[in-house]
Amino acid sequence: MTAPISCASMDVWEIATLSPEPGRPEILRSDDGAARVIALALAADEALSDHQVHEHAWVSVLDGTLEVSSGSDVREVGRGSLIHFAPGERHEVHAKTYTRILLLLAPWPGAGHPSLRS
Repeated sequence: MTAPISCASMDVWEIATLSPEPGRPEILRSDDGAARVIALALAADEALSDHQVHEHAWVSVLDGTLEVSSGSDVREVGRGSLIHFAPGERHEVHAKTYTRILLLLAPWPGAGHPSLRS
């Protein structure tokens, strides 16, 4: 896991230095009731196949190019793009090139998440 630079009242991550390996996401921070932030790398042609999550999903493209789809809406996005999927929205993310992303899930865990079931 990439360690943040700790200050008295905040944590800071140097985004440019994040280098997760494809298939090995790094959870940067996870706070129950708030959010989870994950750094991911996708190899060219790798995909997060059609799925949905219980939380709002915010995807920030750090480097590379993604094809994202939700329903019939398909878009190609690159570095600097920010994508939002609503809770329960089915979507797919496909890397056109090697791509690094930050994923923010909020609130964490979302209503209906398996970890909340007793």
